[in-house]
Amino acid sequence: MSAWLPSAPCTPGACVEPAAPGVAVPRAVLRLTAVTALVLAGIVLSPLGGRIPAEWVRRWCRSVVRAIGVRVRFSGGPAPAGGLLLVANHVSWLDIPLLAAVRPARMLAKTEIRRWPVAGALAARGGALFIERDRLRSLPDTVARITHALDRGAAVAAFPEGSTWCGRAHGPFHRAVFQAALDAGVPVQPVGLRYRQDGQPAGTAAAFVGEDTLLASLWRVARARGLVAEVETRPVIPPGAQPDRRALARAAQPVTPAPAWTHAVLLAPRAPGVQGMTRAR
Repeated sequence: MSAWLPSAPCTPGACVEPAAPGVAVPRAVLRLTAVTALVLAGIVLSPLGGRIPAEWVRRWCRSVVRAIGVRVRFSGGPAPAGGLLLVANHVSWLDIPLLAAVRPARMLAKTEIRRWPVAGALAARGGALFIERDRLRSLPDTVARITHALDRGAAVAAFPEGSTWCGRAHGPFHRAVFQAALDAGVPVQPVGLRYRQDGQPAGTAAAFVGEDTLLASLWRVARARGLVAEVETRPVIPPGAQPDRRALARAAQPVTPAPAWTHAVLLAPRAPGVQGMTRAR
């Protein structure tokens, strides 16, 4: 297991709740069509790069999320300008446009995303920094590339959990990416992401976990009724506020990691009448 390849115990069968009655199929198809149109428009415009105003990019990202039927609630202040490391907990593919809506940034992404239909091309053209997570020897080079981007005044966005979790449980932030912020002397902007449905506590409809496929997750979100994404911008951690990357990762963690015993509980099969015991709260 490499420093780039942490895993989560969350799987669709163990963690994702059975879908409640959702919107009609024609409406869900219309949502997916709208999202596809917006993403294709993004690919067409992506060669313009930095010439597109940041506010337009933020609005486009919000439009992508809203087009698939997800309402968005933002709280907290704006992210600062200049070199910045944005970090957030990781639940869904929706996290990517939501984090970019806080501040457009170069996304730190696994190499597998290059192969995603449509979205992979958009990520590549958007300047994503791709990680070979199964090659530990690539770690110093990746940190150096992130540091270089931060030194040049760019924002870099990362999900330091290293894997998606279901939204009810969360993993610890791994510290490797924080070394780049220390080396570049830039602040860290923590962001907390949570998804609710029909006013309930954190739900799992948006989760993209385990062996779940992108198409299956897209369809589940498109069919969901009353799904809300909450994006909380936490106080910025200024340069020098933490002595090392371990402390910086701990300070940036926007949500409490699941305790060790929860991992086994998450993997336990559900039984009628004990669903509350098989989900991390």
